[in-house]
Amino acid sequence: MSTIGKYHLLAHNVIINLMKVILAVSGGIDSMVMLDMIYRSKKYSSHDIILAHFDHGIRENSHQDADFVEKIAAQFGLEFTKQTAKLGAGTSEAAARSARYNFLVNLAKQKNAVIFTAHHLDDLIESAAINFLRGTSWRGLAALDGNYDVEIVRPFLEPSYFSNFFSYPPTKSDLYIYSAKHNIHFREDPTNSSDEYLRNRLREQLRNFPLTNKLEIYELWQNQKILKRAIDHEINNIINCAIESQKWSRAWFTELSDNVALELLRAGTRNAGVYATQPQLFDFLHAIRTYAPGKYFNLPDRLIRLEKDFFVL
Repeated sequence: MSTIGKYHLLAHNVIINLMKVILAVSGGIDSMVMLDMIYRSKKYSSHDIILAHFDHGIRENSHQDADFVEKIAAQFGLEFTKQTAKLGAGTSEAAARSARYNFLVNLAKQKNAVIFTAHHLDDLIESAAINFLRGTSWRGLAALDGNYDVEIVRPFLEPSYFSNFFSYPPTKSDLYIYSAKHNIHFREDPTNSSDEYLRNRLREQLRNFPLTNKLEIYELWQNQKILKRAIDHEINNIINCAIESQKWSRAWFTELSDNVALELLRAGTRNAGVYATQPQLFDFLHAIRTYAPGKYFNLPDRLIRLEKDFFVL
């Protein structure tokens, strides 16, 4: 890392340390170890830490998790806040995650705070694998780096946080060992062992994946995350300079390479509130290049009319 980059990282860490911290705590082993680690690190005082719990309502007894976290907050002398939803059985993992992040992001804006989540090395490997299975291309390796209006920190994946407790970003097994050593109580979510979810099925297949390979992917992830953010910055600059009245020239997408055209489409559709998958963007690019004027293309929640020379998102 360059000297300038190190100064920027230092300044970034100082800013985070001056802000309130929202710990996303489900009551499971991951978030309970995170709470213990952050509390022991003494980076933050008690009045700077908020325990946030999202009661999804997928399981009938999910309120017991909320009660458990609230008691833990009281024991630590920490502020506690929760949101209760009634998502119901059968709710997809994606829908539950979206609802949880909406709660956390809104809370962070209200509190002018940074969000901490307990994603560990195994979560990173699983998320990258799921992304590739879903056709997210090179961006799949930059997993757990979504675009939000607030700062999100993954302390188990950031050396400045985990290095005092672990010699490498911890796996799930490492968290169990830490929990036993420090006598940490936690609640088990029975859905974590259900074959209904792709992540759980994939987790079983990756159970014997060598640690050395995981750490290699971790190093690639760190580099890819930096690259992704740089590309997003440049693409957004291009869009802000080039687009007027949300009119997109069809000629651009004929002249540009597939990779660049897809990056522009991805950024443009997201800025317009449309979240398309990589295969959908491929189909959209093909339509832009080949459809006759007046034909329509159906994006998620958006019907796009292709004029002779342009289209509007």
